[in-house]
Amino acid sequence: MKSAYELAMERLNKTAPSKKMTNEQKKQLAEIDSIYAAKVAERELLVKEELNKAAEKMDFEAMQQLERQLVSNRKSLEAEREEKKEKIRQGQ
Repeated sequence: MKSAYELAMERLNKTAPSKKMTNEQKKQLAEIDSIYAAKVAERELLVKEELNKAAEKMDFEAMQQLERQLVSNRKSLEAEREEKKEKIRQGQ
């Protein structure tokens, strides 16, 4: 007797079967992850340097703004990364 999970997975595979990725696609996805991890790290370093300067001056408003900027940068880079990865998954 199959569990509810197994039955749900069978139904899911019937409606939207998963695609197998080629080794080339896997390499491209890993490369994209690597590139965007470096971009995020670079931006974090720049913003953290500015955060340290603002902290020395006790400029709390600037610190909050920089934190928001860091979060925004990270979200936009993650969205961009996922968009590129999805194109590779779709085979474009």
